[in-house]
Amino acid sequence: MINNKVILITGGTGSFGKKFIENVLKKFKPKKLIIYSRDEQKQFQLQQKWKSNKSSIIRYFIGDVRDLDRLKLAMNDVNIVIHAAALKHIPIAEYNPFEVVKTNVLGAQNVIDASYYNNVEKVVALSTDKASSPINLYGATKLTSDKLFVSANNYRGKKKIKFSVVRYGNVMGSRGSLIPFFLKKKNEGMLPVTDKSMTRFNITLNEGVDFVLFVLKKMIGGEIFVPKIPSYKVIDVAKAISSSAKIKIIGIRPGEKLHEEMVSLSDSINTIEYNKHFVIIPNSEFIGLNKNKYMKLHKKGKSCNNDFSYNSKNNKDYLNISDLKILIKKNQNDFEL
Repeated sequence: MINNKVILITGGTGSFGKKFIENVLKKFKPKKLIIYSRDEQKQFQLQQKWKSNKSSIIRYFIGDVRDLDRLKLAMNDVNIVIHAAALKHIPIAEYNPFEVVKTNVLGAQNVIDASYYNNVEKVVALSTDKASSPINLYGATKLTSDKLFVSANNYRGKKKIKFSVVRYGNVMGSRGSLIPFFLKKKNEGMLPVTDKSMTRFNITLNEGVDFVLFVLKKMIGGEIFVPKIPSYKVIDVAKAISSSAKIKIIGIRPGEKLHEEMVSLSDSINTIEYNKHFVIIPNSEFIGLNKNKYMKLHKKGKSCNNDFSYNSKNNKDYLNISDLKILIKKNQNDFEL
């Protein structure tokens, strides 16, 4: 699956990309890893840890997913593409909407077109819980991106290329996320919480990378894969980080939900549940994949009820304050402060 393959990661200098490189180099023997991103400083920083020279399998490409020609060049002889590049900050997206569209939507189509052009074998696009029943622009662009990658399977013809999507929740410790923000703020003696009942899904970087590797092995093309992961209350995260800091309720920001979901009521009719994940089957007559066919290929799954929703409020698996303290301590080296 990975050994002797050429792998390109868009947005490869981000939190996911760095952990993906680290884990893949430990566990596998890829032929080449190409880090594609537009931030030269972050690429320079990565090169201090993972050199790029004739004897190294790491290559660094400066480029933007908005640039189709550059993507086509970077993907020459690539077998696997992991698409992690995105503009993600909700308030910034609301203020700069078309900039987010250019990266998250037009950039997604560029990744698809460049993958077709270079006869890539597998493409996995990283998505977000905010793409399920979106109420903000970021979520809407990621839902559009998901649809583009799923639909890309419609016109592959005789090509062996496959496109699938991974949708998961908040990545613990990633740049700009909740925990690093609280860790910075705790010394001020006050932690701002939007709403005391707000909940979120949680996944660690290692779990996110492991799930993508799992998807690369299982994907047929057209699926949206959703891992089963725990939820937490945002206010409990604040308490886990500091028991002495005051908590100030500041109200929900524009574009935020009280609770996130990864499988909506509308998705449930096309969703299969497995022991550790869900699979949303594409609702397309052209891909030729339905729930019955998929469950014959991947056994031990069960069809979800039509009124099912997988959301952070009603999740059966919850992290309490003690659980959060342990997780924060265990994963603190991955936090982007």
